[in-house]
Amino acid sequence: MKFCIISAVVHKESEGLFYGYEPYVREMNLWLKYIDELVVVAPSIQGPANSVELPYQHKNITFLNIPSFDITSLVNTIKAVFLMPIIFYKIFRAMKSSDHIHLRCPANISLLGCLVQILFPKKPKTIKYAGNWDPNSKQPLSYRIQKKIISNTFLTKNAKVLVYGEWENQSKNIVPFFTASFSENEICINENKNLNDQIKFLFVGALTKGKQPLLSLKSVHRLYEEGCNVRLDIYGEGTEMQCVKDYVEKHSLNEIVVIHGNQSKTILKKAYRDAHFLIFISKSEGWPKVVAESMFYSCLPISSNVSCIPYMLGYGERGSIITNTNVNEIVKEIKFYIDTPKVYEDKILKANVWSNKFTLEFFEREIKKILIDK
Repeated sequence: MKFCIISAVVHKESEGLFYGYEPYVREMNLWLKYIDELVVVAPSIQGPANSVELPYQHKNITFLNIPSFDITSLVNTIKAVFLMPIIFYKIFRAMKSSDHIHLRCPANISLLGCLVQILFPKKPKTIKYAGNWDPNSKQPLSYRIQKKIISNTFLTKNAKVLVYGEWENQSKNIVPFFTASFSENEICINENKNLNDQIKFLFVGALTKGKQPLLSLKSVHRLYEEGCNVRLDIYGEGTEMQCVKDYVEKHSLNEIVVIHGNQSKTILKKAYRDAHFLIFISKSEGWPKVVAESMFYSCLPISSNVSCIPYMLGYGERGSIITNTNVNEIVKEIKFYIDTPKVYEDKILKANVWSNKFTLEFFEREIKKILIDK
């Protein structure tokens, strides 16, 4: 099988290997076990791979480099108009020569992929929509157009559209799906985490305005001001890094807040195991892996009411869903658990049991059903 991936992930080539963002490549390597030849259509840049990038594990790879583009300004829009025919042609050529089309949505590049795939109604396709599939959510026009095209069974034929969560009134090509981070041999027995000692919090993810790391930080700060014995470990990097550092310095929180930057999976596993709560109040998500990962290691998520997070948290049975995203509500929720430790214990047990089902082995079996078993 010649398998074609259309992706906006920026890649790097080093010593004959093609690297990409680690969670994405780790997932794709499971798909690649069942194919003979891989064609990747994506942007690439020069430079060595970093700690959050992995190589594809396949011996027969053809990489077609395409430029990234956006329409955030008039100048960029004009550039995009000239780039689109080149990108369109490369995507068309790759799809035409392949046996199976795999499209990663949503992104500007995937919008072109959505249009080109219409020209190949007989070719089998899998379309991974990694964003928020909630029909009622507010999303950019480009994302809404992609959702319309790929959920339309007249325009998108012979396709399985993999979406996060379960939603009502969907077309027949929509398949509820998930993603995974850990293996069956990484499952650990639910640990009793005592809230009477120092209470440890985590923020894991990109330090961007959309992920709201400052909200997590301010919530822990409030608890500290009110006399709670707390600690916050922040993992990730991004545009809000300096704001986070400035806040810590301004309020003299160096003793209770540690900023780690990007770290390996091994370090994150230990962090999840040691922590009591994940505070992750993101404005938009697909399947937030950090929420599933924290549940896997009995770290209770306090998260936002977006995308499939309510589904993941059992609508409150396996964690807390914050509807009014402010410090007061977050602090109130945490204090509730401190005052009712039995509720906390029950929820982390349920979270642990639920998330332990979504292992890499289970994920691979589901991929095999889609690609091979049909």
